[in-house]
Formats: sequence, C-alpha cells, structure tokens
Amino acid sequence: MDRAFRLRVYFENAAGRVEEDPAGFLRTTWNPVMRQPEDTRAVFVHMMRGLSHNQWSRILINQLNMPPFSAQEQEWVAQEWLPQAVKAGYRYGAVVVSTDVMVRLATAYITTQAPASALTYRSFETDAEAVAWLLQQK
Repeated sequence: MDRAFRLRVYFENAAGRVEEDPAGFLRTTWNPVMRQPEDTRAVFVHMMRGLSHNQWSRILINQLNMPPFSAQEQEWVAQEWLPQAVKAGYRYGAVVVSTDVMVRLATAYITTQAPASALTYRSFETDAEAVAWLLQQK
C-alpha cells in the first residue's frame, strides 16, 4: 500500500495541512497561498497538539511551495511557539526546503532561535531524504 494513503489528516486549513504518519511523526505541508496570521498560528498550534497527543517528538515540514513567513510570523514562531513546542516534546524537525531564498531566510531565522540542546533541525531537498533522517531519530 502507498504510504500516502496511510496518513491521517490531523488538521487542515488555508495555510496548510498537518498529518499523522504511521511511522511516528507529524507531517506538515504548507500551501502555496498567502496566509492569514491566524491560519499560520492554527497550523503551528495543531503541530504542537499533535506531538503532545501522540507523544511524538518529530515533525517533517514541507515548505516546497509556501510563501515566506512574515516578520511577525517569524517572531511569533521563534519567541512563543518554539519554546512551548519543546516543552511539549518537540525534538527533531526535518524541513523540505523551498528554492525561494526568502522562505529559506525566514526558516533559518526561526531554526537558529531554537535551543541548541533541545531541538535538532535538518534541511533536505526531498521528502524521501527527510523521512529517512527522521526515522533514524528517536
């Protein structure tokens, strides 16, 4: 059976989709549309809830088609969401990166704000590479 058919949608809105992968991690896919700040926050809040609900520590974040985060989104994620997500058990983030330099810069800002001892991020060009790395993390 194709892996995609075994994913369970945990949350979805105009900004993106959060799915539960049966391999024991969340998958977040950002949509290629401009987001409203409340939609962005809802995706992040549901990522944290999904981690806590499943007692997982890993997220695959697909940013291939997403527009860059705004300065306000970056600040909120880095200063408010990340510390709470780490407390909820977030330990490993595999980011499938966009070719858009502005998306990469916004993501770099966020990931450099994470406590180095508590959270490990890696960037990947493909979903398969990201999954392979996440499956090695426990």
